Amino acid sequence: MTFKNIAVIGAGTMGSGIAGQIANAGHNVLLLDLSEKATDYALERLKKSDPPALHSKEALGRIATGTIDGDFDKLAECDWIVEAIVERLDLKRDLYARLEATVNDECLVTSNTSTIPISLLTEGRSQSFQERFAITHYFNPVRYMRLLELVRGEHTRPDVMTRLAEYNDEVLGKGVVPCADTPGFLGNRVGVFALQVGLDETFKQGLTIEEADALMGRPMGIPKTGVFGLYDLIGVDLMSDVVDTLGDILPDGDPFHAVGRSNNPAKPMIDTMIAEGFTGEKSGKGGFYREDQAMNLDGSLRARETVLPAKAQFAADQLARNAETLTDLIKGDDAQTRFTRNYLGRVLNYAASLIPDVTDTPQDIDDAMKMGFNWIRGPFEMIDALGAETVAELAAEAGAEVAPVLRDASPFYRPGATLEVRTTAGYKPVALPPGTQRFSLTRKTLTPMATNNAASLWDLNGIRLVEFHSKANALTGESMAIVHAAADDPGRGIMIHNDAQHYSAGVDLNRFAAFIEAGDWNGMDAFLDDFQQAVLKLKYCPVPVVGASSGLALGGGFEVLLHCDALVTHANSVLGLVEAGVGLVPGGGGVKETMGRWAKGNTPEDAAWNAWMQVGYGKTGASPEEATKLRYYLPERDRSVMNRDKLITEATAFIDELAQGYTAPPEPHFLLPGKAILEKMDSFMSDGVAKGWFTPHNKTTAMEIATIVVNTETDDPLEQSEQDLLDRERAAFLRLAKTPQSKERIDGVLSGVEVNN
Repeated sequence: MTFKNIAVIGAGTMGSGIAGQIANAGHNVLLLDLSEKATDYALERLKKSDPPALHSKEALGRIATGTIDGDFDKLAECDWIVEAIVERLDLKRDLYARLEATVNDECLVTSNTSTIPISLLTEGRSQSFQERFAITHYFNPVRYMRLLELVRGEHTRPDVMTRLAEYNDEVLGKGVVPCADTPGFLGNRVGVFALQVGLDETFKQGLTIEEADALMGRPMGIPKTGVFGLYDLIGVDLMSDVVDTLGDILPDGDPFHAVGRSNNPAKPMIDTMIAEGFTGEKSGKGGFYREDQAMNLDGSLRARETVLPAKAQFAADQLARNAETLTDLIKGDDAQTRFTRNYLGRVLNYAASLIPDVTDTPQDIDDAMKMGFNWIRGPFEMIDALGAETVAELAAEAGAEVAPVLRDASPFYRPGATLEVRTTAGYKPVALPPGTQRFSLTRKTLTPMATNNAASLWDLNGIRLVEFHSKANALTGESMAIVHAAADDPGRGIMIHNDAQHYSAGVDLNRFAAFIEAGDWNGMDAFLDDFQQAVLKLKYCPVPVVGASSGLALGGGFEVLLHCDALVTHANSVLGLVEAGVGLVPGGGGVKETMGRWAKGNTPEDAAWNAWMQVGYGKTGASPEEATKLRYYLPERDRSVMNRDKLITEATAFIDELAQGYTAPPEPHFLLPGKAILEKMDSFMSDGVAKGWFTPHNKTTAMEIATIVVNTETDDPLEQSEQDLLDRERAAFLRLAKTPQSKERIDGVLSGVEVNN
């Protein structure tokens, strides 16, 4: 399965990203380009990328660099070489000719191309070379985008495909989708078409770009960037090039041509933007969106709209309650409804039209869109939600030729003892690699033990799975009710997990804003106390509790994880307590647990100082390696996986291991240092305020954190129980919540306006 010597040729954005992910996996890699300047720039880009491309600075040391002319002979030692140079067929062919003359007979060669067919790439190469050649199409940014499209040529050996699939799945953490050697493969074929239809329908229906993004974003289960925001994120010029390339390689008669660059009503606007340098976020000037302004469809600018359209807001509220959104989006006859009806009809029908010519199973297309474009559901899952007959009607209404597979009203996914998918050969079990489980699919075969608008409790063969599913998985009282329910009936173990892109962004700030607005301090205190008691029940359950998170695990969401026996985290998890940023303190046991972790091996003064600094700065670890430095991830106890689809399998095995002779942890006691350290803390903050590092309210917040970890009454150390520290957290939280500055910060976050008071 593994490779001993790997090289990447081409140190551009994709090549360096691929090399970075190989290094993240703990493997050495050789990165070559035309000049040392190019590779030096690539390494600098990896170091400074935001979000971070590398798990840690140490990963950079696993990337060796060189030049194509000066170090080409080193490729003779490789057993896998990834080509990621510019998308020019002549240059790629010249490179392959040199490789064939240099590499050994067992070395695999793959291309990261997304546009050029294998038959053209390998023309003129030997049979042996063609047997060891494939396309490995990664998506950018490589660390975070899960999809790998693996494309086989006519002569590629099956064992080569198996080896590449296993390595990318198990080592690099990719969701591998096999693709036929067809134009655009699957992800870009559907994803770029969907963006172009979004542009087209926005102009046809006369919507604002904010309306289109709001409707096409979260309510449809698509990232909130929608179409115009995603153009800005990727780069307007780059997207234009991708659209042109797809237009060049897709066959005549493909519906893509009707919305391609030359036929799209957005073309004049896009051409002007590119000419004037407004190519999106990377330009520093903006694109469709520019700071607090947005473009009109005629190219002029106006103040940006911040209020969601009523239809989009209603659908977003439905989504937050885990309810169906698509059926509501297509009701009505206004411009917004016509946009959603035509968009869904055209895009879903286009995806359906690719069966059987491009793939014989809807799962491949669904996986490509979920892992390559971050859709919550794939096109065929969306078709099932609406019904094939309804989608066929929408497609016909939009002027599209209805795809033949939509004439069969049978669902594409059929739940039973296992989940089955309708293929061209009939229903077959959903295909997943060994050890892979996706709860978004598993839940289709289950009935929840308990559920509400914010969370659900499931039984997985005796293990209780707590799933948060509110908007952004923000925690509410309903979320904690499910935590209580799990602790009351824990089965043989409890797992905290969901299949969303981000585990949880923290407690719902809207709840605290409502308490503050009403002056309901008793209600706020009761909410915090209920949260604290829920996580304590988890901590002292008679069975193991394992947190299995991916993406953001922040604030209150991370406080739940802090009270688990152990963690199984995805390698891209971001762990930390960020409440200080909104002028609050962690109120769900976060300060207590941080203090307890720093107490091991440290004096009370050092433990308090480290916990105070860490919580005060709102430090986060963007990988298990980085979180280890904060003691938020404990490598002697916790585990991480490169592939997030392995979380459930790994966490289940971990629970079974811990269950052997399991006993709940003993209740800790804390020794707080005397108040003398307060002077050092006060001096540090005052100096920072004077130098402009901190605001006055930063100091207020920091000194409230100090009241939790320091004996503020006397110079003597003070022993405190676990409940004592929880009481201190709630008291500090309430004092800060009563300040106008914290209210301003909370209101600013909720309204999207930065406040730095």
